[in-house]
Amino acid sequence: MSASRTVICLLRNDLRLHDNEVFHWAQRNADHIIPLYCFDPRHYQGTYHFNFPKTGPFRLRFLLDSVKDLRATLKKRGSTLLVRQGKPEDVVSDLIQQLGSVTAVAFHEEVASEEKSVEKKLKDICCQNKVKVQTFWGSTLYHRDDLPFSHIRGLPDIYTQFRKVVEGQGRVRPVLSTPEQVKSFPLGLEEGTMPTFEGLGQTEPVEDCRSAFPCRGGETEALARLKHYFWDTNAVATYKETRNGMLGVDYSTKFSPWLALGCISPRYIYEQIKKYEAERTANQSTYWVIFELLWRDYFKFVGLKYGNRVFHMNGLQDKHVSWKTDMTLFNAWKEGRTGVPFVDANMRELALTGFMSNRGRQNVASFLTKDLGLDWRLGAEWFEYLLVDHDVCSNYGNWLYSAGIGNDPRENRKFNMIKQGLDYDNNGDYVRQWVPELRGIKGGDVHTPWTLSNSALSHAQVSLNETYPSPVITAPEWSRYINNKSSGPPAKGRKGSSYTPRQHKDRGTDFYFSKNKSL
Repeated sequence: MSASRTVICLLRNDLRLHDNEVFHWAQRNADHIIPLYCFDPRHYQGTYHFNFPKTGPFRLRFLLDSVKDLRATLKKRGSTLLVRQGKPEDVVSDLIQQLGSVTAVAFHEEVASEEKSVEKKLKDICCQNKVKVQTFWGSTLYHRDDLPFSHIRGLPDIYTQFRKVVEGQGRVRPVLSTPEQVKSFPLGLEEGTMPTFEGLGQTEPVEDCRSAFPCRGGETEALARLKHYFWDTNAVATYKETRNGMLGVDYSTKFSPWLALGCISPRYIYEQIKKYEAERTANQSTYWVIFELLWRDYFKFVGLKYGNRVFHMNGLQDKHVSWKTDMTLFNAWKEGRTGVPFVDANMRELALTGFMSNRGRQNVASFLTKDLGLDWRLGAEWFEYLLVDHDVCSNYGNWLYSAGIGNDPRENRKFNMIKQGLDYDNNGDYVRQWVPELRGIKGGDVHTPWTLSNSALSHAQVSLNETYPSPVITAPEWSRYINNKSSGPPAKGRKGSSYTPRQHKDRGTDFYFSKNKSL
């Protein structure tokens, strides 16, 4: 009788059972499966340059939710999730020694250098112990091996070129089936206890009822969110028109936090979009969800192509910019007290909820890099700390874009904070929600309190530099919009002018594609 075969399924950013090739392979090649998640202490240290906490309270809560949910899902299918605190390479080494029956270690490959370093150590340990290593690629919509380029070095440096080639020549692989039963643990293993916030150096976050992302982590919640957004509300059919909103839960898909931890598969989202298009409606909005998934793919593949250059101060273009590290200015930005209400509202939302709209992210990044001239890595590492949906490739890729040193053929573009505020929060509802000291200022005037008369400020109970700061900087291009706050048609769409911005052709792609240097 042959010896029992045990496969360790090391899970990292793939916390799901559906469409998971690691489980799919292990089911066919093992008598026992050990699904394993390690709380790696390196993830709870400081960021590389500025030593901000690497994993903040919101993402940690979302991660704990996701790990608990996967354990519950596996228990319903005859297994469980082994949870350990420690470096994956050390935990796997100990399990190999302890069990003696481990025949393979399977995991999904990652992109960035820290994750790749772990993979190399795992391979070395397995080699020393004559244990097979089985790796898979599973984080993107289009599989790395199916890209219509002879080598990753052939990846275009412009997204539009990438998108057109992939849409024309690529294919999305079908979703893998979800096992009804998962092979059992070997005897004698304790599943392990879940760590606490305190044990990982964080404080449990306080719920904020204003959050645009009041959702919990885990595969169960991710699949429920898709069902709600697609099938229960048909919100996906108006996604292109609402995705630049700033208030409420349903202005956008909100899939990104679950995608970042792999609680939902991009291929499953794609499959459901195609099903929705076949059964209900196919339009620009349904396509735009795929368009956004392709952006996420693109940043992953850019990370593969350029490696650590995505973290370098000079970016992918090796472009020398005289970045500043003025911590007084940075602290004003991160704390939402720059005196520019549209920036401050977004930064306070991030600090209090771990989430910020795509529109907000583009604006606060432009303000930090283009208006304040601060080192873009300050912003990237602050986002890494706080964002519930932090994804290393998307975060750093977008910051490189904003700084003008990424995959971007056009230079010197910056967002006009006043114009953007009036375009996307015309009536000022979003600002008043997150900057309550300005709630006495009515309408679009809330975007420029420093321009109001003393009597108007007094009536609104605002005292500049006492209850709310004057701007740390004023850009000359703002003046064109300061006296024009009530012009233009009201915002279209859902109730409340802040819920849906004014529309025009391809609104929202402007950051990446527009030649207009003052957006």
